[in-house]
Amino acid sequence: MLIQYGQALGNYLNDVFVAKFDFWLAFGMAAQLVFGARFLVQWIYSERAGRSVVPMAFWFFSVGGGLMTLVYGIVKREPVIILGQALPTVIYVRNIMLILKSRADGSQTLDR
Repeated sequence: MLIQYGQALGNYLNDVFVAKFDFWLAFGMAAQLVFGARFLVQWIYSERAGRSVVPMAFWFFSVGGGLMTLVYGIVKREPVIILGQALPTVIYVRNIMLILKSRADGSQTLDR
């Protein structure tokens, strides 16, 4: 029984990651890496500051990864990904706009 589950898992992983590997799968994986990198950047920045801080790089990675993932969803016709990335990407861009506006106004922010 355990061997059957192992074989089924191996077949599934092969089907998902090997048999269906193409440019768009590689693009989607790169998109997830860019999107995930934002948390690494935020964590490092917060550790250095000794408090929780959201740096500008977080928002740039959010926009880049969000747009890449949205493109992937559109090309692959994945409605869950399309809906899951369309509005948040707009919000990421808006956050950048608000940060830049506050900087231009001379306001102090925690975002750098």
